[in-house]
Amino acid sequence: MAIKDNMNLTDYKIIVFLVDDQRIVAESVKKMLQSESDIEFHYCMDPTKAIQEAMIINPTVILQDLIMPDVDGLTLVKFFRAKKELKDIPLIVLSSKEEPEIKAKAFELGANDYFVKDFDPKKRADIELKARIRYHSKSYINLLQRNEAYLALKKSQEELASELQKAADYVKSLLPDPIKDGDIRTNWMFIPSADLGGDSFGYHWIDENHFAVYLLDVCGHGVGPALLSVSAYNTMRSQTLSGVDFRKPEEVLTQLNKSYQMAEQNDLYFTMWYGVYNKQTRELRYSSAGHPPALLLNSNKDRIELMNANFIVGGVPDFPYQSTVVKIEKPAALYIYSDGVYEIEKENGEMWSLNEFFDFMASHSNESASEIEELYDFVKVLSRSEILDDDFSMVKVCLD
Repeated sequence: MAIKDNMNLTDYKIIVFLVDDQRIVAESVKKMLQSESDIEFHYCMDPTKAIQEAMIINPTVILQDLIMPDVDGLTLVKFFRAKKELKDIPLIVLSSKEEPEIKAKAFELGANDYFVKDFDPKKRADIELKARIRYHSKSYINLLQRNEAYLALKKSQEELASELQKAADYVKSLLPDPIKDGDIRTNWMFIPSADLGGDSFGYHWIDENHFAVYLLDVCGHGVGPALLSVSAYNTMRSQTLSGVDFRKPEEVLTQLNKSYQMAEQNDLYFTMWYGVYNKQTRELRYSSAGHPPALLLNSNKDRIELMNANFIVGGVPDFPYQSTVVKIEKPAALYIYSDGVYEIEKENGEMWSLNEFFDFMASHSNESASEIEELYDFVKVLSRSEILDDDFSMVKVCLD
């Protein structure tokens, strides 16, 4: 059995297996099929050995007589259909005459066809039998190839799921630990989608006064976007952008844009929000590149959306990125997130709006950061699914 290069499916040959105690019938069928080079013929004279031989031959169609010694033909039909490995192979019952009751019983027991054997060349019955052999064999071969394709697809999906899970675990292993104590505290949640999006985020002290926080979201899903996300994340974490002052978000995005042009990244680009908080001046300097606005909540739960009109990273080589500065009234909570946390389709087909998302965060914000878990539980219910269509990524920074 050769393997088709283009489909990776087995190229099955038609194999006929005849069970009949009359050798003259076997000789007639064999002679009939001699001119058919693509058909292989096998014969079993002893019906008690038919099951065993069929298991070895793996025919694409079985021709079986009804009147045989030792084993009744209808009983043998039942035996063929009871064997797991043989139950789907087409079976044509051969009879010496048309008997409606016997014919009905054969079909009831699982026969696929009924043929009155008459191999008189003048009546040309051989043409009809060959046609039935080809028809039933083709149907069975199609079934075998569909099963192969299904198993191959299932294996491929399992391997892909495994690779995506490994990639998700790797991305998660890179993310920073929450900061539990001090004037600046952090918490986060990262739940990758089934297809794995391109989210990653981080935060670190640039110096004793400047604290940087960022989140990026690569377009698309799968291992490719995840790898680009990790690459950009490692660039940020190691601060390896040449000649860049990481206290200035506009410089960071400008250099990232030059380093990660989509023409050189398989047409992948990413959105990003990057901010630097100066704990001495209580100023937050930020720059967003096609990214959803960060949400700032002060002690009165007043909502401040932090966003500016910069283009995506990787789109236009010389885009002039700008930053914005906002004064922080402590205590405050800053939320940076990807669009997967709020772009949720509701049951009525409408999308959950950004304003509804902001309202939810303002009404649930608390010191323990449990509002992130509450949000995740809420959008799962809203989307009517335990697994979201996109990565769920959110970072909370508490500024006291």
